[in-house]
Amino acid sequence: MVFLVFPGFQSLDLTGPLEVFSLAGGYEVETVGMGGGVVRAHSGIAVVPDRAAEECAGPIDTLVVVGGEGVVGAVEDAALLDWVREAAGRSRRVASVCSGAFVLAVAGLLEGRDATTHWRVCGMLGDLFPEVDVQEDRIFVVDGEVWTSAGVTSGIDMALAMVERDLGPDTALRVARELVVFVQRPGGQAQFSTQLSASRPEHPALAELQSWIPEHLDTDLSVPALAERAAMSPRHFARLFARETGLTPGAYVESVRVETARRLLESTALPVDVIARTCGFGTPETMHRSFRRRISVTPGAYRRRFSAR
Repeated sequence: MVFLVFPGFQSLDLTGPLEVFSLAGGYEVETVGMGGGVVRAHSGIAVVPDRAAEECAGPIDTLVVVGGEGVVGAVEDAALLDWVREAAGRSRRVASVCSGAFVLAVAGLLEGRDATTHWRVCGMLGDLFPEVDVQEDRIFVVDGEVWTSAGVTSGIDMALAMVERDLGPDTALRVARELVVFVQRPGGQAQFSTQLSASRPEHPALAELQSWIPEHLDTDLSVPALAERAAMSPRHFARLFARETGLTPGAYVESVRVETARRLLESTALPVDVIARTCGFGTPETMHRSFRRRISVTPGAYRRRFSAR
């Protein structure tokens, strides 16, 4: 397990996943930097790599390229990019954390693949590398032997998923508990909750409604019902809601219902049909379809994999 660092890297991109692998056991973890010597993170923390990248020879199980503001310089370092390409060729698995995806992309390792990065620069990654299918709304993405994660702490989720694949779900859950991570999130989960993804509306009736919806998921949340509560015509309400939040009323309600159901599946033993009614889906079949559409997994499979109970 080799982590590549460079001047200006994001310290949590390194320490978060590194702690996961260290606690899991069974991995030999080391850090490398070009030329050896102290490497200072953007925060000012000084890290002494175990050895120079040039001295790291032989097979590598997992090569992890971290991110951070220093990526701007890293992608212009020809020696670093050459080393990444060469090291990737002898690695079982290659990964990036946050904006480290740009290093992989410039090195040609993401061509024709699905990938993600920090939400703030997903658009930039797609514009600069049209051959990369950027998944903007993912915590992490796995495409063959290449793994990429979204911003900062999502590197922990990616590392936990690697541990689960390598050493089993029990080990991954043990590590998550040690790190006081409630539960490792699946890669298909959005980088933000619906409330964070949606813009906060300026219209007071819509702002009140946005706070009211999560507490009344088992009621009628159709456009006519919501429009009546907001004292608007359904047509005007639907247009105004979409313009001010960036989501249609239906998409917003479904996303909040899925998020609430997901939390209940993770943290309670309530039957699926009870959760479906509580969250306003009505039937388990409707909840099943929404889960497949939103996070590409069934409620039952989600509970089996991510329940903390």
